[in-house]
Amino acid sequence: MTLTSESRPVGVALIRDLNEEEFAARYGCDRYTATVLSNRFDYLVEHMSVRLLTGAFSPILRDFYDLACTISGPPSLGYQVPAASNGIVLMAGTTIDAVANMVEEFGADRLQPGDVLIANDPYRTGNHNNDLLFVRPVFHHGEIAAFVNLNAHQLDMGGTVPGGFSASKQNVYENGLVLSPRLLIRGGEPVAESWNVIFDNVRMAEILYPDMQTVCSSLELGERLVLESIERYGLGAVHGTMEYVCDLGAEHMSTSLAVLPDGDWTGSERIDCDGVDDSEDYTIEVAVRKRGSRIEVDFSGTSRQARSSINATSWDTKTSVGITLKYLFDPHGRFNSGLYRDVDIILPEGTMLSALPPDGCVFMYFEQSTAALSALLKALSAALGPAALAGDRGSTDIHTAFGTYENGTPWVSALQCGGEIGPYGANQFGDADSQCMSYLANGVAPAVEAIEKDSPAVILRHEPRIDSAGPGHFRGGASMIRDTLWILDASHSLTELRYKSVAGFGVNGGQDGRRGGIWMFPPAADGSFQEPDATIESFGQGEAWAGVIDAATNLPSETGTFIYPFRPGANRSVANSVLRYLTNAGGGWGNPMTRDTAKVLTDVRDGYVSVEGAALDYGVVLIGDPEMDPEGLKVDEAATARIREKKSQLASQVT
Repeated sequence: MTLTSESRPVGVALIRDLNEEEFAARYGCDRYTATVLSNRFDYLVEHMSVRLLTGAFSPILRDFYDLACTISGPPSLGYQVPAASNGIVLMAGTTIDAVANMVEEFGADRLQPGDVLIANDPYRTGNHNNDLLFVRPVFHHGEIAAFVNLNAHQLDMGGTVPGGFSASKQNVYENGLVLSPRLLIRGGEPVAESWNVIFDNVRMAEILYPDMQTVCSSLELGERLVLESIERYGLGAVHGTMEYVCDLGAEHMSTSLAVLPDGDWTGSERIDCDGVDDSEDYTIEVAVRKRGSRIEVDFSGTSRQARSSINATSWDTKTSVGITLKYLFDPHGRFNSGLYRDVDIILPEGTMLSALPPDGCVFMYFEQSTAALSALLKALSAALGPAALAGDRGSTDIHTAFGTYENGTPWVSALQCGGEIGPYGANQFGDADSQCMSYLANGVAPAVEAIEKDSPAVILRHEPRIDSAGPGHFRGGASMIRDTLWILDASHSLTELRYKSVAGFGVNGGQDGRRGGIWMFPPAADGSFQEPDATIESFGQGEAWAGVIDAATNLPSETGTFIYPFRPGANRSVANSVLRYLTNAGGGWGNPMTRDTAKVLTDVRDGYVSVEGAALDYGVVLIGDPEMDPEGLKVDEAATARIREKKSQLASQVT
């Protein structure tokens, strides 16, 4: 929704309507200073992120950007968060509550200058065990003035599998090392007991150790920038600006919500299975009730917590709600704690979105967070009309492989060779990108050279899949197909949970995106490598590892057989096998029959749509050969007009 001065609710006094004296009285500084400091907060969290991003050894941090930085106010300001970095927003959003949880449990009065507090327990901090949250208090004249925070994924935190990515862990004891709030650094000096308990329980300490040192260095940088701001502008101005930024976020959300007509809406999403078997159906149910400038999001009716580690915590679900509402009602500006002020969330305990220990194991929280966002987008799509967002691929498609080199040294490839990069859904502003992550994550595509240097893998193919994107006036993002050759024997961990129902749903007359899957292509009989091509026929040469698959063609199908992806002892490959990931595609926005024919022509030239797909999905008839003579390809305007008119008549008859 776009708020204009003409559409804002009558009688609502906005911050911008305050005169200079009123503004200074409320926020302890003038508007110019508040603007400078709010931008400095943004600069601070990005600077902290870059320090780690450019110095990390872990490929998950270095290549995937699996980290987030925030700044929090002191306890006296309720730990308000005015700025979050442009990393993984799922990790930034949970710090809104996690920092307060950690500090209150440990005791703010026990903290002193130079301390670094850590924790990774999902039920305290959200996310999963591998996401270790580092919190450094910033002291000014003996009092806590702020906290600088860095939530960074660690390559391994123990548990039953290297890297931790497994859907089959059934309780917290299998999940890995759990750290309650404790000091990693005391007064600038390492706390040996904390470092030792970590490195006594994790694999690949040679990577974690320097990365954790870099995290601490990033926190020192953040502290210095906060203190420089206080020295230059004064503590009152810094704290006032924290309140100003959060007030502004709350105001933007509430005024945008007020423009939306009151109403009640529902949405749901289905999860394929858990890590035990596929005998139990899991659904996320959400009811949205909007009255005036407030909105209530109710997850009552959501399935009980799953029997394995596919669950999320309430902190993760709260973050998903905030991200969804920010996308729809306040897309500009930083994510901050103020946007929740007029949002009520109802979330019963013990659901797959609010799991409890010890049996409500949490690791693949990101899959449930994505599904919760999707259910909310569906619920609000009718209310928003043209402002609705189509569904993205519905999963992070994260892949982890591990094994040993010939000399016995273990190796892990984490978040590199699956479908981590994939499509968004379309919206009212244009076609969707195919080279993103998901609506909840803003990561970086790993460099092929880095992958091949660090792992016994060779990337053979990474390209969009033709005729997969959801058709619409604006096209959804295309499925991405990725083939990886594994030179050594390997075990593979999959995370896909969104094949049984369409993830990339269309909106406002747009159509759904196509489904994806995972396949393994074995080597030749003599053990040598044989590369599959990307044709439809090639899928028949592979073994389906995940998806809803047609038995005759071995391709994704709405009526095929579901392949359970977490079978015990499965998902192992011998040397010279090829793993293929095909992501779900994003949904389209608007009627495909109104899409600009020139855009369809461009899509065919670029390989997103075939000549046959142009006629079938868009009613556009093309003349020429897009492969041999793409510049000579032309639209048959007369034939296109006839076929579009016929399709429109058929559609009106159905209606």
